[in-house]
Amino acid sequence: MSIKENLSDLKSQFKKRDCLLVAVSKTKPVSDIQEAYDAGIRDFGENKVQELVDKHPQLPDDIQWHMIGHLQRNKVKYIAPFIHLIHGVDTFKLLKEINKQAKKAERTIPCLLQVHIAKEETKFGFNEEEILELLEEGAFVELENVRIIGLMGMATNTNDENQVRSEFAWLKGFLDQLNTKNLPNNFALKELSMGMSGDFLIAQEEGSTMVRVGSAIFGKRNYL
Repeated sequence: MSIKENLSDLKSQFKKRDCLLVAVSKTKPVSDIQEAYDAGIRDFGENKVQELVDKHPQLPDDIQWHMIGHLQRNKVKYIAPFIHLIHGVDTFKLLKEINKQAKKAERTIPCLLQVHIAKEETKFGFNEEEILELLEEGAFVELENVRIIGLMGMATNTNDENQVRSEFAWLKGFLDQLNTKNLPNNFALKELSMGMSGDFLIAQEEGSTMVRVGSAIFGKRNYL
């Protein structure tokens, strides 16, 4: 099937029609991204800064680029002028660097705090206590050039759907808990980025507002 047909098939499965589809275009050529763009997609996710910087000038200006991978602090400056949303903010030091580079670019950069919800040590992210402590300390208040618009989480890589569902449900509950608090002005927690090709339907059922799907759109990746 073509990319356009894959997208049509994917969208027909959605449990939530208003859930944003972020097409994960990492390792894929510009021609594939253009094909998805021509089929109506405007949000694309990349996980490597160099690849993102290379692709950005070759494609239409109205594409909204999402940084979905682990972001190193020394790479933030390269994407700060144009990035639409950074999903994987996993430390306060990284958030401070994003704020610094956003200020230089005379922008406010929307971010999601990545929360570690998986039963795996390999996943990055804050834990619940860290976020609550930072809020209590007022640490976020000084960051005037970032806007925290929600949370991101990656479930355990397992075939146990109940475990995946419980992890997503917990993250939705944590978002709701945070929204009961007196949050700083640079917080507007509306988005929940959870769900990928294998679990996006469960994620939507548990409250996801954006899913990150690649192989179901573009086909299997060649990492060579």
